[in-house]
Amino acid sequence: MQILEVVAAVITDGDRILACRRRSEKSAGGLWEFPGGKIEPGETPEQALEREIAEELGVVVSVGHLLTVDDTEVGPRVIRLSCWWTTLHGDPPLTSTDHDALRWLTRDELPALEWATPDLPAVAKLTAKA
Repeated sequence: MQILEVVAAVITDGDRILACRRRSEKSAGGLWEFPGGKIEPGETPEQALEREIAEELGVVVSVGHLLTVDDTEVGPRVIRLSCWWTTLHGDPPLTSTDHDALRWLTRDELPALEWATPDLPAVAKLTAKA
């Protein structure tokens, strides 16, 4: 089974977290996710995440600690999604090349959205009560 290595950013602004809705013409269109993308050959996960966020959202982040790594079977392949805490440098993003909506939510608001399956473990961890 083919494994597709993907990274995603948990971008925070105070107590809010950025959620992005995938454009309808994309796979999993209309579902919410943490922004990110595929790791290219020769990249570290951190490099891939910084590049993807710059490309999609036009902002600069620095990558912090790993939040989750989970595998999701999608047809003939496995999506291995690594979600990372990131620090935003500069103003928050207003638009995205891959998404038709951006929302800043508190942890308690995250479960109200319809999330893409690979992002669900990170949502669960973010919303778990200590």
